[in-house]
Amino acid sequence: MKLWGGRFSEAASESAEAFGASIPFDHRLWPYDVMGSAAHCRMLAQQRIISIDDARSILRGLAGVAAELRDGKLDLSPSWEDIHTRVEARLRELIGDPAARLHTARSRNDQVALDLRMFARDALLVELDALATIQGSLVEVAIQHPEALMPGYTHLQRAQPVLFAHYLLAYVEMFWRDAERLLDCFRRTDVLPLGSGALAGVPYPIDRDLTARLLGFSAISANSIDAVADRDFAVEQLAALALVAMHLSRLAEELVLWSSAEFGFIEIAEAYATGSSIMPQKRNPDMAELVRGKTGRMYGHLVAMLTILKGLPLAYNKDLQEDKEAFFDAVDTAQACLSITAEMVSSIRPKLDRMATAAAASFSTATDYADYLAKRGIPFREAHEAVGKLVRLCEGRGCDLADLSLDDLHAASTLFDASAVGITAEAVVAARNVAGGTAPARVAAAREAAEQRLKGLRAQMERRRATLPTLDGLLTPPID
Repeated sequence: MKLWGGRFSEAASESAEAFGASIPFDHRLWPYDVMGSAAHCRMLAQQRIISIDDARSILRGLAGVAAELRDGKLDLSPSWEDIHTRVEARLRELIGDPAARLHTARSRNDQVALDLRMFARDALLVELDALATIQGSLVEVAIQHPEALMPGYTHLQRAQPVLFAHYLLAYVEMFWRDAERLLDCFRRTDVLPLGSGALAGVPYPIDRDLTARLLGFSAISANSIDAVADRDFAVEQLAALALVAMHLSRLAEELVLWSSAEFGFIEIAEAYATGSSIMPQKRNPDMAELVRGKTGRMYGHLVAMLTILKGLPLAYNKDLQEDKEAFFDAVDTAQACLSITAEMVSSIRPKLDRMATAAAASFSTATDYADYLAKRGIPFREAHEAVGKLVRLCEGRGCDLADLSLDDLHAASTLFDASAVGITAEAVVAARNVAGGTAPARVAAAREAAEQRLKGLRAQMERRRATLPTLDGLLTPPID
């Protein structure tokens, strides 16, 4: 059965049929195709475009098709072309002539746009759940180690001491921005294209607002040409997921570095590591490395989608079939990476003594010695130069700034007094008592704010999820 077969007198070649078939990958859209068909059927009956009896038969048939698809009992070979054809063909086998009326006032163009938007909408909620989970994992580790010190870095060189919790909360901020982007993307995805027909609208008295309500859409498309040609919502989600992947990759790189013998800051649980086939001692952070490696795929999918769209004239073109494999894989990859990384973060065992020792080493308190002088009236640049001389002195002696006596400090500036001797990493951290800083009180407040944001995010997702339809909800209520 071809939905377009009436115009043709010859069958498609086997090679063309196989090349053009999308059912090997678009079959996963079947729940959305069935829900969209059920809502469309109900609207057609409400508007008296088809009879109530036909609508009842269609809904019963769609329930049967859905059950077969759910149980994996339906043939999905490439000869069926796409999932839309397969659903309609099986519906016709089950109920006969009424099935042919379902496609009234609908085109495959607006049908596939609908299915993909519904898939994208559900995917956004799953991704937001995963982002909430990984943020929760990071916050929980921060709660467990509120006072732990570690070195902060610039240029991958030890820079200034910070709280371990502050470092973790930096990633919470990144993932929070990701969540905000996806929430914003949801608004533009949540637009009903059905009713646009092939490109020009339909010549029937349809009620698009009713269809939108049945399918849980908050808006309907304003232009029929744009509605069937638009894939901006998919590009936008891919762009947001590319940023998610980048943030995950940075975190994965930290886990790889921190778990190495050279850093020795954390230990990743064995459940998320692998060994070597030749070196018995190895414990490799393979899951983190895979997360880091999959970032390239995410970027590639975004570029592929942009490239598909960049030269397309309006409205629908077969090129748009190529949107799905990249989109599906990006969604699956992002969800898998978020999930495994959240588990890894929860599993890490920090080596607190090693981190604290590193936090105090490598002249990490030098800036505070310069600040000490600047607070006493010396221009910061001069103070910077004076402390630089102290660092050279320490390098020559093989000691740290905390080991210098007051006489040593006076060699750089007589403004140093006894309170400058032995400035500690803890004091440096406590001094950063500004909004966004690493002082314990500021980090505790930031952690509490992150917890409240997460509660709000989860509540918002539940509200959105409550507005979305279900298969049973669209198939089972009777039509009056």
